[in-house]
Amino acid sequence: MTGAIDISGYHYGSSARGHAHAYLLPTVEAELAHLRAAGGRLFDLGCGNGSVAGALDQAGWQVVGVDPSAEGIIQARKTWPHLRLEEGSAYDDLADRYGRFPIVLSLEVVEHVYAPRLYARTVFELLEPGGTAILSTPYHGYRKNLALALSGKMDRHFTALWDHGHTKFWSISTLNALLTEVGFGDIRFRRVGGIPPLAKSIVAIAKRPSA
Repeated sequence: MTGAIDISGYHYGSSARGHAHAYLLPTVEAELAHLRAAGGRLFDLGCGNGSVAGALDQAGWQVVGVDPSAEGIIQARKTWPHLRLEEGSAYDDLADRYGRFPIVLSLEVVEHVYAPRLYARTVFELLEPGGTAILSTPYHGYRKNLALALSGKMDRHFTALWDHGHTKFWSISTLNALLTEVGFGDIRFRRVGGIPPLAKSIVAIAKRPSA
């Protein structure tokens, strides 16, 4: 399927963290702290340039990850050559290739995918029964969208001029519906980056049922 969809054009010039990591990582690290008993292994789906995988590796996690960006993986391997970070995407059979994990992390990825149900099923299949997915995406809700409209920033926020940019814009309701549809349970959300009604992103924490 990857041959039919051009997903390789996202560019990385370095292995530095992005601006979103400043407000995403503290929440991710807090959630992971509760899951350490799961074994310390996790899969980073959409690992980009490896900056998050590298930070988690330094914190003691055993990280495996994939990203469709060849440039991103090149940057990741330069900085963290000991990590298994490879080219791949949610459109591949990743569970067959890498096995299953107690935790799957996927930050600021679901808004880029053309086939969100396939993406969500891939996350589900990568998890061991009883495993936990931690996903994030830019937040959209009525109050935030109204504020964007009133401030005149709607075009900049929802820009159509970004090659390989955002193709979907998620709310808590729609992301919850997607995760429920593919079988996740115990879904909860945290809004991060600013005050909750105007949050920059949402972090979804969801469980694959144990049976």
